[in-house]
Amino acid sequence: MLSENQLKKILLKTKTSGKKEINLYLEEAKKRNQTLEEYLVSQKIIGGEQLYKAAAQYFNLPFINIKNETIRKDILFLIPEPIATTHKVIAFDKSDSELKIAALNPDDLQIFEFLGKKTGLDIKIHLTTPESISEALKSYHKGLKAEFKELTKEQVDEKADDDNKLKELAHDMPVIRIVDTLLEYAIFENASDIHIEPNEKGVIVRYRIDGILKNVMTLPKSVHAGIIARVKILSNLKLDEHRLPQDGRFKISTNEYKVSFRVSVIPAYDGEKIVMRALNEQTGIISLEQLGFQKKPLEKIKLNITKPHGLILVTGPTGSGKTTTLYAILNLLNKPEVNITTIEDPIEYRMVGINQSQVNPKIGYTFSTGLRSFLRQDPDIIMVGEIRDKETAEIAIHAALTGHLVLSTLYTNDAPTTLPRLSEMGIPAFLVASTTNVIIAQRLVRKICQDCIESYTLTKEEITKLEKQINLEATLQTLDTEGLITKKQNKDSLLFYRGKGCKKCDTSGYKGRIGLYEVLEVTPELNELILKGSSAKDISQKARDQGMLTVLEDGFIKAKTGITTIKEVLRVTKG
Repeated sequence: MLSENQLKKILLKTKTSGKKEINLYLEEAKKRNQTLEEYLVSQKIIGGEQLYKAAAQYFNLPFINIKNETIRKDILFLIPEPIATTHKVIAFDKSDSELKIAALNPDDLQIFEFLGKKTGLDIKIHLTTPESISEALKSYHKGLKAEFKELTKEQVDEKADDDNKLKELAHDMPVIRIVDTLLEYAIFENASDIHIEPNEKGVIVRYRIDGILKNVMTLPKSVHAGIIARVKILSNLKLDEHRLPQDGRFKISTNEYKVSFRVSVIPAYDGEKIVMRALNEQTGIISLEQLGFQKKPLEKIKLNITKPHGLILVTGPTGSGKTTTLYAILNLLNKPEVNITTIEDPIEYRMVGINQSQVNPKIGYTFSTGLRSFLRQDPDIIMVGEIRDKETAEIAIHAALTGHLVLSTLYTNDAPTTLPRLSEMGIPAFLVASTTNVIIAQRLVRKICQDCIESYTLTKEEITKLEKQINLEATLQTLDTEGLITKKQNKDSLLFYRGKGCKKCDTSGYKGRIGLYEVLEVTPELNELILKGSSAKDISQKARDQGMLTVLEDGFIKAKTGITTIKEVLRVTKG
């Protein structure tokens, strides 16, 4: 449907209504809980076809009424049903170089770009009416859904365990088209994860984009068995196993992208659920500068990774980018004269020149057993994907103590908490103090879309809310002392930034992500506190006295400089 602003401009340009009349229409539409378009059509102020013809004239696009058109099946299916339904677009004609599309929203540039890449054709947009789109969508029921019904009529019940039937289902064209579209669209949207979740009536597909899950389409329940079977075939998993979780992976390579998918299948109440993690192998390893470290913390990291031995830890919750930070550090250390070995769960990115190994608990190959074996491989640098237990922690600490540089991750809320945590795991305080070089705590925040960024001043209510979560005066003073803001500002005149929402960011106001960091360097003074068994609070205070920026302060800087929003910083740091 056309947006309110689009309708206002169209009505004014075509002289259908004046400003006063439009305002009255808006008031009446709100009273009736209708959109402006619904009100105009329902009150017969303007006919649906007349409105979209005026819109086509306004946008300088051709108009077509496809309500009674017969669309060839092969052309219709160039746009898969989930995409057509979600974005209200229909393919109705094509030539060797051009695909004609009927649409309601000419500003949905992202989907037109996706369809152009998917089909390899130039997209020619025509405006049509909602009634035409609804009628055309019924053609899918006569085609694709009918095929699904035929394919799945024997498989949707409890007897869908026959291996041969499932294989046939997984290799059938409608199923392949659906799965291929889900994967292609996820890659196009830069989604990090794809969730395929069955419920009582259908199958919900959600993508995690910039750390946030969003619904992208709903599929009929009849296709669920086929999608599960297809993904299992791609991932080399057991087709007839529906009661136990399974893990696998597969890769998609084209001229445009090379993406690995890490697959997890679990049994759920309404059928098996799939989550696929997308890992773009062409992205490459990001540098520490690109990750978003401030100048002084970055200097501390670079100084400590040049030490020949010791422990470097990265902490934070799941999905906070810990592995990416470790890869960025390894990329700096990766030289022919050093032997680097990693043990990971799983290997996310392949790094040339580094010996990467993946754990396999089923055969007893864990972090601790792998790490113990590595010490007989003459390593200079070891990366352990995660310190999960006392045994792994002990081996890692002893490796750091005996002349190896050890990198790993740990789950703690901040950097200072990590030191007492190691002691709680049974590691003597003197070993923690003597081996730990630096600890990096981190979170990921969404970046403001630079195509729709705007500045604003916090209201008194927002300042009051902000002060409940952080000591605003103390934070401003710290940042002023560190030279990270130009001058100490009055809290009532704080200028921040946000995204208004535009086509390029799908109206979210955000595009991309960046890290917030807390870098704790273990100095002689902090060594003394660790040996005394001091609390995380005392360690934090001493580290801040020595210039450590907290995650929240780093976020505050990034919000003040227009990289992210203060709302986003508080979301990831305070929950």
